[in-house]
Amino acid sequence: MSNELIFGFHSVEAILAKEPERFLEIYALKGRDDKRLTPIINEARKFGISVQFMQRKALDNKAKDEKHQGIIANVKAAPTFNEKDLDVIIAREDTPFLLVLDGITDPHNLGACLRSADAAGVHAIIVPKDKSAKLNGTARKVACGAAETVPLIQVTNLARTLREIKDAGVWVVGTAGETDTHVFDANLTGPMAIVMGAEGEGMRRLTREHCDVLVKIPMAGSVSSLNVSVATGICLFEVLRQRNATQA
Repeated sequence: MSNELIFGFHSVEAILAKEPERFLEIYALKGRDDKRLTPIINEARKFGISVQFMQRKALDNKAKDEKHQGIIANVKAAPTFNEKDLDVIIAREDTPFLLVLDGITDPHNLGACLRSADAAGVHAIIVPKDKSAKLNGTARKVACGAAETVPLIQVTNLARTLREIKDAGVWVVGTAGETDTHVFDANLTGPMAIVMGAEGEGMRRLTREHCDVLVKIPMAGSVSSLNVSVATGICLFEVLRQRNATQA
């Protein structure tokens, strides 16, 4: 298994709390002693994790221009999830709630989508193995710990996966600007997969063809579209709103 570098307080804290055995070494800013960094260092030492203190320039060089907040960790790469893991998740949930990202290549957007997915109660995120952002240190930092709580399922054939989750009773809702159906008017209360396409290009043709319904976010201003992570958050929380309303 390969190693990876993770950056920032949230990423390090999340893995330390859940999988401390993955840590190989921590690099911390020399001379920094505050209420945010010190507890992490103390907790790491309880697990016997080596901590190396470095000058800022050396830490910046190791981070390769990523914002590290004074802490970097070298960890064993997390295991990847695949179609079999997705089957298990769908089978165990009474009302599966999935997010599908088709062609999202910016790790910042992937991280932001992970963070929104965690907050909205999404059970898993599905991405194609090819032409998709990797769950690297940048994505994990932006996700603020959500990368350790929401499984990221990498699938070989996204169209086939959509067919299979539909056969399992999951309603597939795609987002597209040309539809007349607003996301706020659609019924999003049952087993659900929200599909978001790449910025500019949107969903690929095969992905679109496997959607049960298309919805859009109504736009009242002069801009014609939203950043994909912002649009994702709006759609996910509309699902959460409708689910909470039916349970009230």
